Amino acid sequence: MSRFTKEDIMRFADEENVKYIRLQFTDLMGISKNVEIPVSQLPKALDNKMMFDGSSIEGFVRIEESDMYLFPDLDTWVVFPWGTEFGKVARLICDVYMPDGKPFEGDPRYILKKVMKEAEELGYTDFNVGPEPEFFLFKIDEKGEPTLNLNDQGGYFDFAPLDMGENCRRDIVLTLEKMGFEIEASHHEVAPGQHEIDFKYANALQAADQILTFKLVVKTIAREHGLHATFMPKPMFGVSGSGMHAHQSLFIGTENAFYDESDELGLSQTAKYYLAGLLKHARGFAAITNPLVNSYKRLVPGYEAPCYVAWSAKNRSPLVRIPASRGMGTRLEVRNPDPAANPYLALAVMLKAGLDGIKNKLELQPAVDRNIYVMNEADREANGIDSLPSTLKEAIECLKADRVICEALGEHASLHFIEAKEIEWDMFRTRVHEWERSQYMNTY
Repeated sequence: MSRFTKEDIMRFADEENVKYIRLQFTDLMGISKNVEIPVSQLPKALDNKMMFDGSSIEGFVRIEESDMYLFPDLDTWVVFPWGTEFGKVARLICDVYMPDGKPFEGDPRYILKKVMKEAEELGYTDFNVGPEPEFFLFKIDEKGEPTLNLNDQGGYFDFAPLDMGENCRRDIVLTLEKMGFEIEASHHEVAPGQHEIDFKYANALQAADQILTFKLVVKTIAREHGLHATFMPKPMFGVSGSGMHAHQSLFIGTENAFYDESDELGLSQTAKYYLAGLLKHARGFAAITNPLVNSYKRLVPGYEAPCYVAWSAKNRSPLVRIPASRGMGTRLEVRNPDPAANPYLALAVMLKAGLDGIKNKLELQPAVDRNIYVMNEADREANGIDSLPSTLKEAIECLKADRVICEALGEHASLHFIEAKEIEWDMFRTRVHEWERSQYMNTY
């Protein structure tokens, strides 16, 4: 049930002097798309009669079945704090429907809703997610193109003059707050030019919507400061890459289903089953949570990004960490996702993995409270610690082999996603890179 009615939206548009509305949706790769309409067409859009060509969107449909409809989610109404001289611009995030009135099975938002419905059928009323997306700020050249010159040389929690990005970051926070975000923290990250802004956890669908809105705001405000913001996982060699840690928990009404005060770690049996499911399917969902060739340049030892399938409440080297907060705050932190992931698909496959653990009562392997980065291969093998995929190609093969994760995506999305990623890998594999020329041209 929506909080807002069609009449509410029409009133909001009039009161805010809105002249244009972006009907926003995402393609299979998580890239935001939109159809912009003048306010005169808003009644038509609110009646779910706005059509677009789905054959032009990555991973959607073929040209002979191109007509698709946008059904706005009224609760996603927001007016952008920036506008034009002719009036303000607002946004509605939409679900994608087929002409026969059925949801489009390849719509990432629908895929997340579908898995959330599965959780609801098991008795869980909420799947809450607190994302932590990181990004880099680079200077732009006289043509407005991004350079490789970082905006600052600051480090973790630094401030000006070392953190030259703090003014930009503060304006991003203020803009997000105007748009309804509850910001919990904002700080410089480990690498030069790297930043993190954390916002309050929300229902998974709202969290995924917020991630896409967040990325748009970050890029827009950075450009106003003469900077380029990128969510590329590893833009620079030799420094930490950008992650998007996902804190997650299941609720039944107002009760956190992951909490049990009688347990040594405060974890319920539900949480342990869920965690076991995450570990079982981590290799299978890596292609979704880490979808780029570049993603696997981040998942290497030495930069605090997880490489190994394990869990702990005491250190940050494993895939899943149990933060110290207990009670309502009991949660699991999955550390491998990066901000290039389609948030709807990433949250859908992690939830599906956890639910598989719950449904099948999977046994949780022991915690690994040592620094896995300093363990050798034999030591890891003795402790039952598997590795995440080391390349996109390996991740694709793991995805293909994971029936549960493919089921979460559905036949349409899994087929098109795998096809697109195999093309991406082949383009990378056959390209001659600068490293090869500098390494081999003179020697051979």
